[in-house]
Amino acid sequence: MEIEELNEMQLDEIRPGEALTLATVMAVMVIAVLAVVAYRVFRSRQGNIKLPGGYGFEWK
Repeated sequence: MEIEELNEMQLDEIRPGEALTLATVMAVMVIAVLAVVAYRVFRSRQGNIKLPGGYGFEWK
């Protein structure tokens, strides 16, 4: 495989921040959902959580 130098138009089309932005947005959304779930679980008098893979937590 030969290395080719990119021309000006090809260099202008490169957008390196798109993947980073998408990953950041997804991480913030996951953290927000987990924070809401944790808040609701720990504020309840009785709790029951069932996770995929057969994991579960319960307190009374």
